[in-house]
Amino acid sequence: MLKHLLGKSSKPKRVVVLGATGFVAAACCRRLESLGVTVLPLSRTELDLNTPEAGGHLSDILKPDDSLLFVAAKAPVKTESMLIENMQMAVAVCDALKKSSVQHLVYISSDAVYADSSATLKEDSCAQPETLHGIMHLAREVMLANAFQGPLCFLRPTLIYGEDDPHNGYGPNRFIRQVKNGEDIPLFGEGEERRDHVWIEDVAELTCRVLFQQSTGILNIATGTAVSFRDIAEQVADLFSGASKVIGSERSGPMPHNGYRAFDPEATSAAFPDFSYLPLSEGLNKI
Repeated sequence: MLKHLLGKSSKPKRVVVLGATGFVAAACCRRLESLGVTVLPLSRTELDLNTPEAGGHLSDILKPDDSLLFVAAKAPVKTESMLIENMQMAVAVCDALKKSSVQHLVYISSDAVYADSSATLKEDSCAQPETLHGIMHLAREVMLANAFQGPLCFLRPTLIYGEDDPHNGYGPNRFIRQVKNGEDIPLFGEGEERRDHVWIEDVAELTCRVLFQQSTGILNIATGTAVSFRDIAEQVADLFSGASKVIGSERSGPMPHNGYRAFDPEATSAAFPDFSYLPLSEGLNKI
């Protein structure tokens, strides 16, 4: 659950964004700038967190009244070497924070930190990842909590979709691109797995709200609605007048997360009562 250290929303003096050209970070930068916030976007070009001197460089950049938004990652993590690279990036950030503190630290993590469960996931659900990607994010959370003693917030979004996604991940982003290219939509098995998908602009909006109220704690960014991949594919096909077919296949291997991963969005409602997630159907229309 979140705790707001500021009772009233207040514009941060400056937000330093690590990984600024990434899908999520870029959306956050756009939203912050639209709200009149001074943003210092740092991409790998400006600050390569995998270099030995990165921690020192970041320390020199940071000011005591900054808010730091840590989004930089090489993801999704699929190999041990990628895991190590991501850990090295976190080491650089931790080193910088030990030398130069900031007013507020927000880390965008992932719902991959949670163990698989048939129950609805909440912020206090068991964090016991079974993938390298989840291990990376949970390890980073622990590292940051040990290195930084100030106000700290972990945001754990579920599957994010939006037009500029570079990963072409299985789901809304890939399905839309396939249909736009005149292709059919092949599913893993019959696409019966049910997952929660969140619109990229909702992730950016909630991140900004956390920064504006100097929130601490953990927040899952998830709509609370789990939809099957087949249903998503059929919605996408219908948007284009059904020109593409949705095609099932014989599944090889078990379904990820045992085919079900649902979330309770109550913590979002409690923290930000006036906020509502964009329904998936409307997000697909926007893309």
